[in-house]
Amino acid sequence: MNGLMTFILSPAFANAVVRMSTPLIFVSMAAVLGAKANILCIAYEGMMLFAALGGVIGSALSQNLLVGMLCGVAAGCLIAGLFAYFVLVLKTKVMLVGLALNTLGSGGTIFALYVISGQKASSISLNSLQFPNLDIPIIKDIPVLGEILSGHNLLTYLAYLSVIGVYILLFKTPLGLRIRSVGESPDAAESVGTNVVKVQVIALMIGGVLASFGGMYMSMGYTPYFTRDMMNGRGFNGIAAQNLGAGHPILTLLCAILFGAADALGIALQTSRMPPQLASLVPYVTTLVGLVIIGQARRKQEIKRALALGEKELEAEKASLEGKRL
Repeated sequence: MNGLMTFILSPAFANAVVRMSTPLIFVSMAAVLGAKANILCIAYEGMMLFAALGGVIGSALSQNLLVGMLCGVAAGCLIAGLFAYFVLVLKTKVMLVGLALNTLGSGGTIFALYVISGQKASSISLNSLQFPNLDIPIIKDIPVLGEILSGHNLLTYLAYLSVIGVYILLFKTPLGLRIRSVGESPDAAESVGTNVVKVQVIALMIGGVLASFGGMYMSMGYTPYFTRDMMNGRGFNGIAAQNLGAGHPILTLLCAILFGAADALGIALQTSRMPPQLASLVPYVTTLVGLVIIGQARRKQEIKRALALGEKELEAEKASLEGKRL
């Protein structure tokens, strides 16, 4: 136990938290865009799986990292496009489409992997490429801080930059204004000439690109190959982080880092005497606890609003009664 505590307080654990947070940040930013456009998308797991496999296959066949990246993004955006078509055009139920696409991601990727490589478990036989690790000048030479922040995969730094990008997009651009207006009041946005469906599709597709990078990180950064269901619920954890962060990019980032810390802690516990099955529950328990906390907080806010509205109604009634007496 002392060894575990020493590891948790070490720069190596902080380094692991940064790495484990990367896919969660990407998908949580995608969820932020979807939430701002008033779309509950639960198909991020399928997007990430297809992007992870698409990147591996594209880079293996072409031996070009850029081609692999484009293939991964195209595969993830294909799932995002299917979700948008069924939900926004055909008006199919969101939950059914999301579950169907996630199931397709789980089974379809294994089928595609088997057709191309003849294997069902992983893509080890494919000579796929990886995104490079980067050392940050000056920071890499700083004790402790350099161990935490430097030497990460390229996509890790892009994940943190994506938070800034999403913030600027939502709050500093005309497109972001349209996305937020569509999410807050679709009828009002439509009344001033905004094409609601078009804006929602754009938000979903941008989210698809972000989720795709999260998927590619798992198969071309965190590990050098694709394995079956390797997302392990990270798509849903990203949605939970967005909910806990109330749809704000910065708060959502902090929640994603919290879930990344839970993932890193779960892996650390597996190296101790704790049963691996119990240690693997840590990220999911953290998610449930977070959802309970945010649910209680929202419930208290709703009660306060109801009480405030009740007081206003009572005051209005008193004012009307006094007016009648006069």
